[in-house]
Amino acid sequence: MIVRTRIEPAPSGSIHVGNARTALFSWAFARGHAGSFVLRIADTDAKRVTEESFQAVLEDFRWLGIDWDEGPEVGGPHGPYRQSERFDIYREYADKLLAGGFAYRCYMTDEEIDAERKRADAEKRRPNFRHTEAEETAHASEGRPHTVRFIIPEEATVTFHDEVLGDISTEMGRTPDVVILRSDGTPTYMLAVTVDDALMDITHIIRGNDLMASTPRQLLIREALGFTEAPVFAHLPLIVAEGGKPLSKRWGDVSVRSYRDRGYLPEAMINYLALLGWSLDDKTNIFTVEELIDSFSLVRVGKNPAAFDIPKLDWVNMHYIKSLDPDELAARLVPFCEREGMDAGTDEGLGKLRAVTPLLVERLKRLDEAPPMVRFLFDRNEPDEKAAKALEGQSEYLNEVASRLEALSEWTTTAIDAALRALADERELKPKKAFQPIRAAVTGTLVSPPLFESLEILGRDETVARLRSAA
Repeated sequence: MIVRTRIEPAPSGSIHVGNARTALFSWAFARGHAGSFVLRIADTDAKRVTEESFQAVLEDFRWLGIDWDEGPEVGGPHGPYRQSERFDIYREYADKLLAGGFAYRCYMTDEEIDAERKRADAEKRRPNFRHTEAEETAHASEGRPHTVRFIIPEEATVTFHDEVLGDISTEMGRTPDVVILRSDGTPTYMLAVTVDDALMDITHIIRGNDLMASTPRQLLIREALGFTEAPVFAHLPLIVAEGGKPLSKRWGDVSVRSYRDRGYLPEAMINYLALLGWSLDDKTNIFTVEELIDSFSLVRVGKNPAAFDIPKLDWVNMHYIKSLDPDELAARLVPFCEREGMDAGTDEGLGKLRAVTPLLVERLKRLDEAPPMVRFLFDRNEPDEKAAKALEGQSEYLNEVASRLEALSEWTTTAIDAALRALADERELKPKKAFQPIRAAVTGTLVSPPLFESLEILGRDETVARLRSAA
């Protein structure tokens, strides 16, 4: 059997970290078994989907390094891969279910459906949304809108094996008949996903545990359509916030794009997402994509919810930042600096970043922390509030610092260090009192890379000019 997995995001914005984790596991499983990974876009809801959001989905996956063998912009033998382009296919299969007696047209209004649900709850039975033949004929002649519902057999018990959760058995007696076509003729998730998984020969469906309840119904639809060979299911534990609460925008940013914008590296995100519900072994937290592919199996996927831990993500990100050479780190900092108005993409700007990155690498948890620390290389900044306070009453001292630095025979970190420490000793100043005013005068802030190295990078003329200006 050739392994075929898929991911089916709805493009209503940037990819949720839960979908990214699901895609990663599906992708790694396919890659590890020399199989195919399919990207399919669930864009049947035209009200929520825009071309911009569709492109954002593709960009998020590309940024993470998750490529696809079949799907948008790649093609493949099972296309099209956008569900909005497959409506005729879904209607064909809905008609088959109607013709075979597995589905019916439901003409009930929303109010009638709500009333029936309430009656069914009171009578402890499942709702009945069917019509008599006469009612159906009358409603049809009136042109009354209708949905198409798949019939859930009351006596059915659906059993399947889940690679994560084990054997699952569900009695369907109280499960209401499920809508497979909306009144506007568009398919629901239940029909589209079932038909597409069958027609695209998906062998392994790896997805979140929140979709477990839909699996028995999909298996019944699949059987009614004559797709006899069921795929292997693996339902992943949910990703939760602190205290086991569901991840949500109220808790914090949950989209891949938000982490990208805050300066997390894609290799760090991949590494961290892989740790959410899976482990390489009991000790290893850092591993390459190649190691993930070679080692990934559904056997080591846990059953319990996985907590999204920002401090651990920061730790993983710091590891990957430290692994970058100065040129690569400088290149990755460019968009973050340009976003803050710095001309960092020029040869001169890149040169400044290359010079300063060795001073930053031990200090950065995220790339977006760099711009405030390197802005002094690009602009003369007005002192912030803390820097301004550090400059109070320091005019004479700053002029003396400028004179000492101006007189140096060579402009190196070692020479700058020696000159400033000698002046501090002469004035019996502790390092904080001696160096904070200099840092404030030159950078406009009290938070910057190491001072002496920063002055060497900035250059003698600019350093002296800023000291005189502040004095």
